[in-house]
Amino acid sequence: MSGTNPSLSIPVVDFGPFSSGRREDAIAVGKALYEAFRDYGFAYVSNHTVPQHILDEAFAWNARFFALPQSVKEKAPHPPYGWWHRGYSGLGREKVVQMVYDKESIGELRKVPDFKESFEIGRDGPDTKTPNIWIPDEDLPGFREFFTRFFDIGYEMEVQMLRAIAIGMGLPDEFFLEYHQRKDNQIRLLHYPPVQESLLNDGKMERIASHTDFGTMTMLFQDSVGGLEVEDIHEKGKFNPAPYIPGTIVVNIGDFLQRWSNDHLRSTLHRVRAPPLDETPQGADGTQKMTRARYSIPYFVTADHEKVIDTLPGCFSESDPKKYEPINSGEYISRRLNATY
Repeated sequence: MSGTNPSLSIPVVDFGPFSSGRREDAIAVGKALYEAFRDYGFAYVSNHTVPQHILDEAFAWNARFFALPQSVKEKAPHPPYGWWHRGYSGLGREKVVQMVYDKESIGELRKVPDFKESFEIGRDGPDTKTPNIWIPDEDLPGFREFFTRFFDIGYEMEVQMLRAIAIGMGLPDEFFLEYHQRKDNQIRLLHYPPVQESLLNDGKMERIASHTDFGTMTMLFQDSVGGLEVEDIHEKGKFNPAPYIPGTIVVNIGDFLQRWSNDHLRSTLHRVRAPPLDETPQGADGTQKMTRARYSIPYFVTADHEKVIDTLPGCFSESDPKKYEPINSGEYISRRLNATY
């Protein structure tokens, strides 16, 4: 159910057999996913449930949105605080940090901006504390309707992934689903505009610095440009490319699931650097190397915000005591998000 490729640093897991109806197939897929997350924190997942034509449409809408005039995008402004993580953030607005919470340290890190723009989408409904912030429908007809549908399509894949992980860990099939009923998830549309390569190489600008994700897991849909890198499990500080593989999702676990599993599963550092370069002429003095524009769509899976989690059964013992106190999902996610804005 999984395979290795010497040119890749993370395994490929064939998810197709999970829906065969045979218990042995479900166990094999679950085991492959669990081992990938335990040993790497990441997996490429092939033969998943999100249709390719839907993904093609999602990337087309993504590009259309970011091609809008700045004044239109800013009709859906991200609020000034991190916990209400919805709407549009312009270039340099967000600075991804890794477990840094004090204002002085965050201020220092913000001196090197993240050169990207984003649009955040969650669930709609009267009971959410973070309602979506959309641009007017007439500015991009069909945009809101499509991503409302895409949100539910992503949740359908999430349900299957959570079942597979539970099976792989020897838990009841529905264990994680009991904590993921309310769809407290987030779609992030990302655009990395072209930028001078030397600014990235000299450390004057970043795409996204090395970080781990906050929640249970992330399903990343990326384009063919590249730029994602994952820290090598054998050599701390070394990052290996995680290139685009057609027909796959890049899935990684987040800090919440690592904490939940008492560190039995791995939340691995990753970053976005300069993808392959275009040569852009600049006068008679030669050429200036510019990165290519990159688009991606991560789907962040988060436990229901009112849920409190404690260490998973089977992940602690007298010789392997609990490393973490119980924690509320919403409070944890808000704390991490507030550090980025």
